[in-house]
Amino acid sequence: MSDCIFCKIIAGEIPASKVYEDEQVLAFLDISQVTPGHTLIVPKEHYRNLLEMDAASASQLFAQVPTVAQKVMKATKAVGMNIIANCEEVAGQTVFHTHVHLVPRYGAEDDLKIDFIAHEPDFDKLAQVSETIKNA
Repeated sequence: MSDCIFCKIIAGEIPASKVYEDEQVLAFLDISQVTPGHTLIVPKEHYRNLLEMDAASASQLFAQVPTVAQKVMKATKAVGMNIIANCEEVAGQTVFHTHVHLVPRYGAEDDLKIDFIAHEPDFDKLAQVSETIKNA
């Protein structure tokens, strides 16, 4: 896709701090480091996000996540990591080329905050939603 910044990085038209590359994927440091070592893994083929990908293509992408994540952890001496894929604008996606964020974590006071708010379980509602998803 000609106006996609990640496609331009893959094509070598825009420089990037690459940390891993093979025939299917490229991993490079995010230009806006949420924490030191924040890395993106992208498929070389353009997909808007994971929701567009077939299982084989997604498998090629995710097959490299542990390898790259382990290298980032070792190099940065992080104590944890968030692995995130945002799909669509409402979920925080800003570049519409599939990518997985590897965000090293250094402690509770680093610059990434993710809060899941606990809710009391409604088992009837869970059963209903579960059936709806199974039948989709």
